[in-house]
Amino acid sequence: MSETTTPELDERGRSKVADVDRSLYDFKKPEEGYERYGDGLTPDIVRAISAKKDEPAWMLEMRLKALEVYHERAMSPNWGPDISGLDLDHISTYVSPQTKQAQSWDEVPEDIKDTFERLGIPAAERESLAGVGAQYDSEIVYHNMREEVAKQGVVYTTIEDALHDPKWEPVVHEYFGTLIPMRDHKFAALHYAVWSGGSFVYVPAGIRLDYPLQSYFRLNASGAGQFEHTLIVVEPGADLHFIEGCSAPKYFEANLHAGAVELFVKDGARLRYSTIENWSKNMYNLNTKRATVGAGSKMEWVSGSFGSHVSYLYPTTILQGARSTCEFTGITFAGATQDLDTGCKVILNGADTTASIDTKSISKDGGINTFRSSVVIGRHAERARASVSCQSLMLDDISRSDTIPAMDVRCGSASVGHEATIGRISDDTVLYLMSRGCSEAEARSMVVNGFASPVSKELPLEYAVEMNNLIKLEMEGAIG
Repeated sequence: MSETTTPELDERGRSKVADVDRSLYDFKKPEEGYERYGDGLTPDIVRAISAKKDEPAWMLEMRLKALEVYHERAMSPNWGPDISGLDLDHISTYVSPQTKQAQSWDEVPEDIKDTFERLGIPAAERESLAGVGAQYDSEIVYHNMREEVAKQGVVYTTIEDALHDPKWEPVVHEYFGTLIPMRDHKFAALHYAVWSGGSFVYVPAGIRLDYPLQSYFRLNASGAGQFEHTLIVVEPGADLHFIEGCSAPKYFEANLHAGAVELFVKDGARLRYSTIENWSKNMYNLNTKRATVGAGSKMEWVSGSFGSHVSYLYPTTILQGARSTCEFTGITFAGATQDLDTGCKVILNGADTTASIDTKSISKDGGINTFRSSVVIGRHAERARASVSCQSLMLDDISRSDTIPAMDVRCGSASVGHEATIGRISDDTVLYLMSRGCSEAEARSMVVNGFASPVSKELPLEYAVEMNNLIKLEMEGAIG
């Protein structure tokens, strides 16, 4: 982040807070030599994607069924942000750089390699990761895992590769599309019709990885969609931290992200799933994530949302087993032209299950943050406990923040709590800090950084360089 000695003033004479610095991400690469399928969605396009990947018959059948469901479902929900600006007839569902997947960084084409090096991925892999996968537009271009991790029986590969492995194809068939059904919503159906890329992870029983695995998704193409699928199975007693990062350059036409994440956490296991989403402000981010958790297991979500024009994102956790737990920690930052509708859903079915949801949001320059939570406690979830905390900070008088909680409690012994605060920076706090020697700019900056710190410190900053650029807001002078 560059330093500024003279604060920039807004139209009312107040010094401004700079948006998240996107200069690191808004570079583009030419599409010369790329393979791009026609816009829109037809059976021929779906068959072409399946044929290119040489998929088993059951996958093609699933794709075609999903295409039927997609055409049956309505385009837009009757709640949430407006997505009428997304014209699916002008979105290309498959764009490929036509390069073979590499296991050595030296084998990656120079233009793609330069993209990921500028985003810090190779350095992160060398220093802190057990394995890494890099997707560029519709295809994985690089995938590698430490030899010592592979010797433990851990599998980290693409779903396409798993489908061509006689040992793992039945496993993919067993789990794929079972947590997120294609009829869930229109964009789930779209995903299953045209999905491409993503990750398959299998951690054997009792194996605990000392370092995380990471996938990074880069959408370089204009007027395109990215539809990766992540499928993770953590067997009993195993432990995994998985990191997901995404970014895209800014274009003047809509892009679409409609990926899917299905997580299976078996008895006595733990999965920590960390995400930093830094899509550009022409992106419609309509992602779906879901986890099911066994007895005595723990699911941890850490989520940072900093980009996209519109987001619909509500990771869901099903606490099926007794004594299972879920912790969700999230932070969103909405600036001008952004409408981020985010939150989470937890379904507590097992006895003595617990769920903790802690989120923070920051809105500026007319940005809109909406937090939605849904806590459902089943009839047999004896002594279940759930708490929801949502804090929102608005940095001016033209931004907006809403909190929409939902509680469905069907067990008399359960305990549920919710708290939400929405506000602006207190003048008294600023004056107090100024009395201690801070300038007004420093005081307001300290308040904002302090507000975000409890959540941002949970993000895996030590693993991906670009995350520091997203969490560290560039403060210049006073805020509204």
